[in-house]
Amino acid sequence: MDAQQHSLRLVEGFRVVLASNSPRRKELLGGLGIDFTVRTLQDIDESYPDTLKGEEIPIFISGKKAEAYKRTMADDELIITADTIVYDNGQVLGKPKSREEAIQMLRELSGHAHEVITGVSIVTKQKTTQFASISNVFFASLTDEEIVYYVDNYKPFDKAGAYGIQEWIGYVAVTRIEGSYFNVMGLPIQRLYTELKNIKK
Repeated sequence: MDAQQHSLRLVEGFRVVLASNSPRRKELLGGLGIDFTVRTLQDIDESYPDTLKGEEIPIFISGKKAEAYKRTMADDELIITADTIVYDNGQVLGKPKSREEAIQMLRELSGHAHEVITGVSIVTKQKTTQFASISNVFFASLTDEEIVYYVDNYKPFDKAGAYGIQEWIGYVAVTRIEGSYFNVMGLPIQRLYTELKNIKK
């Protein structure tokens, strides 16, 4: 029988909306076994004040996304927004704008640890819940040949820090992780599940 016929009733009384185009976030939320729809808005401003540091940044951006969706949400909807950053030595590594920038980002990450931080906002008409999850990711030293191979074959231009842990580079570069693996993919799914269980109509 189709798994959709046995959906988990996690948030009674709400229609869950994932406000993200990310295939990885769709996959992770789908893994919870709950019904949800995907909705996206174009051209949401993702800028943030220079004074923000660390986990404050993705929480702020996920909150801006949530506010954009909240203006048109229905009374029975629950909207999930998220933003993930790679944070290395106090600097945010966003999505690379070019092949050269992707290569440079991976050179910077090579051989040491960095943080992957995801901020999540859960919004209903009655309440907004926000949290951040931090994972420490340890990279082995990479040769330029390995970096160029990854960038040219996987084209990680839609990924913060120019890498996806579920891809080839995750196999060869990541020596260990402290924290949630799924957070590094883009959604701290266990923490999200816990928070959703606490949502009341």
